[in-house]
Amino acid sequence: MSVILATAGSNSSTSINYKLVQYTVGCIEEHSTECIELAGFDFPMYSEDLEKSAGIPQQVTQLRLRLQQARGLILSVNEHNGNPSAFFKNLLDWLSRDERRFLDGTPVFLMSASGGKRGAVSSRTVVEQMLVRFGANVVSTFSLSGYYDNFTPEKGITDPDLGAQHLAALNDFLSSVASKS
Repeated sequence: MSVILATAGSNSSTSINYKLVQYTVGCIEEHSTECIELAGFDFPMYSEDLEKSAGIPQQVTQLRLRLQQARGLILSVNEHNGNPSAFFKNLLDWLSRDERRFLDGTPVFLMSASGGKRGAVSSRTVVEQMLVRFGANVVSTFSLSGYYDNFTPEKGITDPDLGAQHLAALNDFLSSVASKS
């Protein structure tokens, strides 16, 4: 049985984006889900020379296979200076070298979160453009701004308007996943 995979594009053990992913998965009742914490992934910085001499890291290939078997992907990305983290960009580089369209047709709910006013929307936009190149179907997006004011691990999204936006985007994604089956 295939599942919806959920992860954050961060290697931080205290990632607010991973907390948003966990909250989002907790809102899903009708589908099987699996969270993958990328903070435990260890692979080198991509280089063509390294790929030629050592090949694709086994963890990358295993992750690609899991992504290709998934019914959908929930992903939340962090932002470093207006862009995705170097960690996540590096992961995408490796994944795309293993197989260019590794997300071919996969429905994606793409999120971002930050403590700032824009909710890492710049990073989310960059990642969305990249995912489409790899075959993803980005069905819906959501950015959680003011994370520390609008989210608690116990209650989730506390701002009613942001909560409604999140739920609407999640439902659009889940409808797409259901129609893919």
